[in-house]
Amino acid sequence: MKSFSHINEQGKAQMVDVGEKLVQQRMARASGFIRLNHTTVSLIRENHMKKGDVLTVAQIAGIQAAKRTADLIPLCHPLQITKVDVQTNLKDDGVEVQTLVKCNGQTGVEMEALTAASIALLTVYDMCKAVDKEMVIQDVVLLEKKKE
Repeated sequence: MKSFSHINEQGKAQMVDVGEKLVQQRMARASGFIRLNHTTVSLIRENHMKKGDVLTVAQIAGIQAAKRTADLIPLCHPLQITKVDVQTNLKDDGVEVQTLVKCNGQTGVEMEALTAASIALLTVYDMCKAVDKEMVIQDVVLLEKKKE
């Protein structure tokens, strides 16, 4: 049976030692969607939401989240991120978020890309919750990861 890298000999969770791995350029992309009612979409489009510019605040929140992933997810390594890009796109039925994270490191940045997407969507939720009681966050997914 294959051993699990995040479990020690006593069966307890542990952070994996990546010290022997090569430093490589790593990249990950993720996306997600929050379904909103048409009134909420109109308020965002017209920038009339009481809490402010929903798309810009969500974008900034996603960037901050990527940089703080190791503080949020217990076994993630702190990484020297070289790039975070969060795009928020208003659609007719909600907001789509696309993220890109890059680093030069010994482990991947997929958790950072997924965290950025999740927090950007949660920020949209928070900013719209007063006017939309039927929002649904869905389809948070890793689209791509690679190392060179």
